[in-house]
Amino acid sequence: MDYQFADRMSKTPRSFIRETLKVTECPDIISFAGGLPNPTLFPVHELAQVAKDVISDEGAAVLQYATTEGYLPLREWVAERYSRRYDMSVSPDEILITHGSQQCLDLCGKIFIDKGTPVGIEEPGYLGAIQAFSLYEAGFVPVKLETDGPVLADVENAMKKKCRFFYGVPNSQNPSGLTWSESKRKDVADIIRIHDSVFVEDDAYGEIRFDGDVSKPVKKHIPDQVVMNGSFSKIITPGMRMGWVCAPEDVMNRLVTAKQATDLHSSILAQRIIFRYLSEYPIDSYIRKITETYRKQCGCMINVIKKEFPDSVSYTIPDGGMFLWVTLPQGCSSLDVFNKALEKKVAVLPGIPFYTQGGGENTIRLNFTNSSFEQIEEGIHRLSEVLNIITMK
Repeated sequence: MDYQFADRMSKTPRSFIRETLKVTECPDIISFAGGLPNPTLFPVHELAQVAKDVISDEGAAVLQYATTEGYLPLREWVAERYSRRYDMSVSPDEILITHGSQQCLDLCGKIFIDKGTPVGIEEPGYLGAIQAFSLYEAGFVPVKLETDGPVLADVENAMKKKCRFFYGVPNSQNPSGLTWSESKRKDVADIIRIHDSVFVEDDAYGEIRFDGDVSKPVKKHIPDQVVMNGSFSKIITPGMRMGWVCAPEDVMNRLVTAKQATDLHSSILAQRIIFRYLSEYPIDSYIRKITETYRKQCGCMINVIKKEFPDSVSYTIPDGGMFLWVTLPQGCSSLDVFNKALEKKVAVLPGIPFYTQGGGENTIRLNFTNSSFEQIEEGIHRLSEVLNIITMK
């Protein structure tokens, strides 16, 4: 059968991460390739009890259709969290519960992107965003990252090219692990304001911060020009597929319409379970537990890297999140590293798919949250053996 598919499908890459994970499913492979939270931290027993209580106590109400915007008490919780954590005045009407924070990216694509619409995106940029926006045939305008955030000249250039929005991850960026400085946040906000554009602020990792004060969101500086998302995947569990969008009224109206056409509403059962969990258990202490574990796992990986990686290899030192970024000498291929490392039963993620205009051939993303300390030490040791050979060629 010669199926006739929409043109956009030929222009949307399959997820390199998902395809890579198929290769790394073998149980004897140590994988730093995915972006998985640590499953030993999931509140399994608490969620089991909460789920039982929700269905027992609330019955048919949690099994019926619900409003598109989401369960009001959960939206109120998110709005109050913004007030307490970031000192931002947010109404529950500005919150839309989504099917994971990934759906926020899809909805932004639906409401903002026409074929060829210029869209600014960090370089390297989050692969999930590249895939979501590619589906709507965006014209990507890369904005390079330096150690303290985006190159401001690139942001300015993106705005001059009439980008409808600039997408970025200011906290513990995926894939680089970098966090924007306060001055860069303000400078980006000023540029967005002057050019009357929009910033799509992905805050999936904002709660997972190892050291230092909480950074102010870009939305704090230009509230009416930012669409901000968040995720319960990183602070409770990804299997629930629950996230949210925080957006100004005019944008929210269109997001709601787009979501109605997509899935009517996110699972009301999952929303009620999450809200009951948040009501009955101390989420801040749980987040501290997650953060402390990830800080130790990250520190373990960096300590082994310092001892065993060649001096010609550089890497980021994250202050939160789940990833760090490795840069090899020019001319070294991360695909070669990927293949050679697999022979040693360790998986990494080449950086190539995080670039929209080519590049990244000598870069690698490493995830440190889904491996034990022993696996981190052994896996980095094996990887260093590969790097020492490849960088000497």
